[in-house]
Amino acid sequence: MKFFYTTIALLLWCNLSFAQHQEITAKPDMWKGKQENILDTSSLLYAFKSGRVNGHFRYFFMATDNAKTLTDFYANAVGGGIRYETAKFKGFQFAVSGFYIFNIGSSDLTKKDPQSGQTSRYETPLFDVADPANTNDLDRLEEFYLKYNYKKSSITFGRQLINTPFINLQDGRMRPTGVDGVWLVLNDIPKTKIEGGLLNAISPRGTVKWYGVGESIGVYPAGLNTDGTKSGYPGHVEANNLIQAAIHFEPVKNTTLHAWNLLVPNVFNTTLLQLDYTIPTNEKEHQFYTALQLVKQHALKNGGNADPAKRYIDKDNGAFSFGAKAGFKTAVWDLSLNYNRITKQGRYLMPREWGRDPFFTFLPRERNEGFGDVSAIVAKAGYTIPQKRIKLNLAGGYFKLPDVNNTTLNKYGLPSYIQINADIRYAFVGFFQGLDAQLLIVGKMNQGELYQQAKYEINKVNMVLYNFVLNYHF
Repeated sequence: MKFFYTTIALLLWCNLSFAQHQEITAKPDMWKGKQENILDTSSLLYAFKSGRVNGHFRYFFMATDNAKTLTDFYANAVGGGIRYETAKFKGFQFAVSGFYIFNIGSSDLTKKDPQSGQTSRYETPLFDVADPANTNDLDRLEEFYLKYNYKKSSITFGRQLINTPFINLQDGRMRPTGVDGVWLVLNDIPKTKIEGGLLNAISPRGTVKWYGVGESIGVYPAGLNTDGTKSGYPGHVEANNLIQAAIHFEPVKNTTLHAWNLLVPNVFNTTLLQLDYTIPTNEKEHQFYTALQLVKQHALKNGGNADPAKRYIDKDNGAFSFGAKAGFKTAVWDLSLNYNRITKQGRYLMPREWGRDPFFTFLPRERNEGFGDVSAIVAKAGYTIPQKRIKLNLAGGYFKLPDVNNTTLNKYGLPSYIQINADIRYAFVGFFQGLDAQLLIVGKMNQGELYQQAKYEINKVNMVLYNFVLNYHF
């Protein structure tokens, strides 16, 4: 990909070099292309002038109310960005986007709680987890790609955003996770969609840098090895790239089969199978739905490093998960019951830098990655008032995890817990059209043994997390 970026940069430099010399008496014309009237619709310049510009401003307030005697945290972040994509030219499109973030008033995110020795968990990823002290002008070149479109299919080269079960936007902070590589989408086969690609760099949510695949594993807190020692894999995972592929197939009406595979050479392989089935009713907008999911994972070669203390996953280790959901949906209601089980076979591992869990029981602000022997059940209720542009979501679940001292199956020292999420969203119209607001309140109650150690409680259980977000899109 370095060759791709170098070539684009040289082309842009050559183009600008002819316009660098300006007579003192002449008006500046660095942006003269904006003033030209292009009549040739087959020209490359027409494709650039006919492109689309989008903007996004975002404000995010977050606060963690921990148990008494433990430190509370809060943060205020504001940012904005611009995205530009050309019109199609002989099937090709070019896009570029960037985003900046400012910390406009937060608690000291580098300060440790005196009892537990822990710092902020939730607020720091609003900025840069790699440098929590940085509070000014955090910016990132987010997208920079060349795409070729053929009929309904496409192939994209460069920095881009994708959403898959294992690598996804996980947009619960200021900016999502981005990837760099080649991504193919085939939509021209009847009842079938194929997608996948080769990725060689990742910019995790809550960072401003781009990291190599192996380098990106461990940017977030790494937890413990299975023997209870501190994980030593950050900065030591030997992986230059990864391959992810999927096929989505509709064998019969209302039934879709999804098959995903993620291969990280020398580290691990993970496969996900999911079957979705919809049952229509006599009512036009009423339907029942159900789904089944299986996830199988195993280590490859030495698990990322020949040194056992620096491996991401233990050699010959693996994990198995299965889940199911059933629900009923109308034009305004969406009700579901969800279950997931990670067996005792081993920890389910997936770099948190890459995305959130694919499980049906996932609830925003917590994950079950890093654990084995997990049983989770979650009920979800969504209510939409279209004429008022309001969406209400309420979810609650019980998550049975291994004991915090069972480091073989509990990587992050998280006890069993009950979690309740209340989420309300509102879209403005009129003068404020383009603006939307979200209020998310998350409560987590302890259901396990803490052994009177604050590190198992702070930012994990017996806490309430408040989130207020404003987005303005244009």
